[in-house]
Amino acid sequence: MAEQRDIRAEFDEAVDMSAEDLERWLGTDESKDAGQSDGGESTGHRAGRRIVEILRTRPGDPDDADEAHMRTVVGYVHRHLARRPDGDVTDTRWRHSLMNWGHDPLR
Repeated sequence: MAEQRDIRAEFDEAVDMSAEDLERWLGTDESKDAGQSDGGESTGHRAGRRIVEILRTRPGDPDDADEAHMRTVVGYVHRHLARRPDGDVTDTRWRHSLMNWGHDPLR
């Protein structure tokens, strides 16, 4: 149970966008153009939709799949933040990719 609280706390720290903000962002062209894709929906965009679902569940209710996704999100956000480019990142694929994963580095 303590481990469950730990991953939820790490997830809540990494994901600084609300479900509503993330869902609105995922509807933009910039969101759809960011990240790696095999011609369909990008990995980050798909992850973002799953994050919205998790954000809308009560904190005590994550199942094993939710916990696994939360761990993936935390790892991605931490790795991606470590590769911040120089300069203004406001309108960059780097920021857009992070936002697909629920983290806006300008917040």
